[in-house]
Amino acid sequence: MPKIVLFGATGYTGRLTAQALTARGATPVLAGRNATALAKLAADVGGAETAVADVTDPASVRALLDRGDVLVTTVGPFLRFGGPALEAAVAAGAHYFDSTGEGPFIRTVFDHDDRARAAGSGLLTAFGFDYVPGNLAAALALREAPDAVRADIGYFIAAPGTSGGTRASMAGMLFEPGFALRGGRVVAERTGARLHTFDVAGSPHTGVSVPGSEHFTLTRSYPRLREAGVYLGVPASAAARGVQATTLLTDVLTRVGPVKRLVDNALARVVKGSTGGPGPESRARTRTWAVAEASDASGRVLASVTLTGGDPYDFTAAILAWGAQTALDGGLLGTGALGPVDAFGLDTLTAAAEAAGLRR
Repeated sequence: MPKIVLFGATGYTGRLTAQALTARGATPVLAGRNATALAKLAADVGGAETAVADVTDPASVRALLDRGDVLVTTVGPFLRFGGPALEAAVAAGAHYFDSTGEGPFIRTVFDHDDRARAAGSGLLTAFGFDYVPGNLAAALALREAPDAVRADIGYFIAAPGTSGGTRASMAGMLFEPGFALRGGRVVAERTGARLHTFDVAGSPHTGVSVPGSEHFTLTRSYPRLREAGVYLGVPASAAARGVQATTLLTDVLTRVGPVKRLVDNALARVVKGSTGGPGPESRARTRTWAVAEASDASGRVLASVTLTGGDPYDFTAAILAWGAQTALDGGLLGTGALGPVDAFGLDTLTAAAEAAGLRR
């Protein structure tokens, strides 16, 4: 009988997702590399089946899955550790969800589109705060402005806390190539190459460009769209320009092969992944906004949508749990590499996001 498998269950995001799944009445298999930690988590959530698997042994990850299962993976940084779970899902004909925010890994998932369709797998990458809110806000704006040819999406966070896994992913992303949607195609573009200012709760806030899933997903539902930019908010315009300068330097340095290998090796030694994250009181103070602007060819904004929510980790856990259970129940609208709107439909996704705390 098909089941949900949560891989990376004992990590920070994994634990929150395990709690969200069991709160929904799901009975996931909790998987990871530490049998003792898995047993403790299983007891903490009221009892669950566990399975030991490690990305260094891809066969152990593949053994978790059968056709029709749903794999949720929170094992990051995904550029270092994400491949075995993705390959296992496609090989098994299982559906796949991950919590990555790493643009190059998102691109890797979309590169598996044909194989996933052939296998009957639905692949949902970046199915958390990165990048469900922006996909949803942009889709709502584009529904209001069907003639728009450009979308700009900004993510903003007040009083954030970060987990060890998030910090590891962010550090690694400074040295990876970026991309954007230009002329209807996803093309290479340096992370931080552009700035964009949005109205956030009545005040201007600036973001720096980052690679997101929106670049791949929005044109599927809105084929008129020619350009899309995704931006991550920073405290002030001066800080935004500082990020631009940093990414310009790292982009130049990492074009040199030996330098890139040196950086990768150093990050692997110094930046650790799952080392905990903000507690409940800290998360309760965090507020988030996703702002999407739909514009015409001249840059005139035709529609703007702002979605407001709470902590990114709480949202990620809740939306992953909802997506996995919905997929297990046969609720996916297609197979292959899918965006959130493609996978579930705009109205259904809107209702699920509201239940997870993200509201217009």
